[in-house]
Amino acid sequence: MNLNLSAINEMPKESFVEALGAIFEHSPWVAESAFAARPFRSVDELHDAMVKAVVHSSEETKLKLFREHPDLATRIKIGDYSTKEQQGAGLDRLTPEEFEVFTASNRQYTGKFGFPFILAVRGKGKSDILAAMEARINNSLEEEADEALWQIARITKFRLHDLITE
Repeated sequence: MNLNLSAINEMPKESFVEALGAIFEHSPWVAESAFAARPFRSVDELHDAMVKAVVHSSEETKLKLFREHPDLATRIKIGDYSTKEQQGAGLDRLTPEEFEVFTASNRQYTGKFGFPFILAVRGKGKSDILAAMEARINNSLEEEADEALWQIARITKFRLHDLITE
């Protein structure tokens, strides 16, 4: 489904949230918060309004958003956007050994930080993703929370540009 920016700007709130509510993983409140900033002159301006809603939310709300993201290389049912992104990175075609490595890395990361490893996987392969996991496990919680927010901003920008034409 492709939408254009003028249609987005003219939508009533309910339609706006329905159309954009999945951009931020299982967090339609982000679209709901950004609605008031209409009209948007560009997809990037819409994205900025959505990111600001997250940045200005409470630490508890950010943590909940982080926890809505699926583990990378998971075999459980995940959202459509995440499914396509993980398939694009080859995470749906791991050998049993690679799957075990990802599972152990995900467990270690989540155990340390309390939320799943978040990475914009577009344009990356499984070795790039694993290397990022290994490098980031040494971050502090504050560094990793900042990195998770930045990665979510990258992921959602890709999603919005895929969905909306200007």
